[in-house]
Parts: sequence; C-alpha cells; structure tokens
Amino acid sequence: MGCKVSDYNCKNLKDERLKNKIIYNMRIKIFLLFSLICYSSMFSQKTLDELLQQYNTRSIPYISVEELFMLRANGDVLVLDTREETEFQVSHISGSKLVGFNTFSTEKISEELTNKNTPIVVYCSLGIRSEEIGEKLKKAGYTNVKNLYGGIFEWKNKAYPIVDSTNTETENVHTFSKPWGKWLKKGIKTN
Repeated sequence: MGCKVSDYNCKNLKDERLKNKIIYNMRIKIFLLFSLICYSSMFSQKTLDELLQQYNTRSIPYISVEELFMLRANGDVLVLDTREETEFQVSHISGSKLVGFNTFSTEKISEELTNKNTPIVVYCSLGIRSEEIGEKLKKAGYTNVKNLYGGIFEWKNKAYPIVDSTNTETENVHTFSKPWGKWLKKGIKTN
C-alpha cells in the first residue's frame, strides 16, 4: 500500500512530485504566454503612420487628402498617379495623370512640364511607391513635390470620389496586393 519506507520519506516523495508537477505546469503556462505574445506582435496590424515610417524616409513631404482636395478645388496642382496602368484603369483620382512606377520617365515629364516650380502631388496605393517617384522628380529639379499621405486608399477611406477608365465615379479600388488591401476600409477591393 504505497511506501514501505517511513511515512516521512513517503511524504517527502509526494511533496517532490507535487512540486515538480507545479513547476512543469508553470513552465507550460509561461511558454504559452510567451508564444501568444510573440504571435500577436508578429501579426498585429500597425497603424498607417507606422507602416509609412517603416517603408518611407519622408524625403518628400506629405500632404493630407483634405489638403489635396482643397488644392484641387483651386486648380493649382498637378496630380500624378504613380501606380501601374492596370491599377489606374480600375480607379484613380479624377484629373490625375498616370505616370506609372515601372515605366516612369523623368525625361518624359520634363518635356511635358517645363515649369519646375509647379505644385505636384504624387500618389500610389498608400504613399510608398509615390515617394520614390517624388524623389526622382526632386532630383530632376522639381521644387514643389508632395506625397499624398495614405495614397488613393486614404483618399477613398475619407469618402472622396474616384473614377474609372471612362471617368465614371466608382467604388472599385485596385488593392495592389492582398496584404496592402487591408488598408482600404471603404470601397470595393479588386485586383
């Protein structure tokens, strides 16, 4: 019936087993808690500002969608869409000019836009690719270049209108990729 040694040794053996079981359970709980913390921080959604800080250098100053809306109302700005043609065809900011990303040419822009002081706003899906195009424009001598904070996604999220290839207002927005698509809160996501 149990221990054949003294009751004292039996009690110590039971206490040791209980102690080991408690330590084992604590280690499991700590491991699970640590794993949960690592997992959640790995997949937690950043803010738009954190995302842009991760990818951009802010070498081109941002302009908010509200500021761009006001500038456009005055007609004092050239808006350049730095996305690819397939994205532009789905939707774009009305009146914007497609310059592309992979096919962008400072030479072509310089031929068409000789006034280097013209106010220019570049945009893409979120404002990452457009910063790179803005840097190229700045290097080509353009002095008044701004990057649309949050790109067309933020424009649509703030309920400003976008148009398709026939200049008809649309809710469709090309999301560039599924991971970037999570930043579009309003409108219909398309690829």
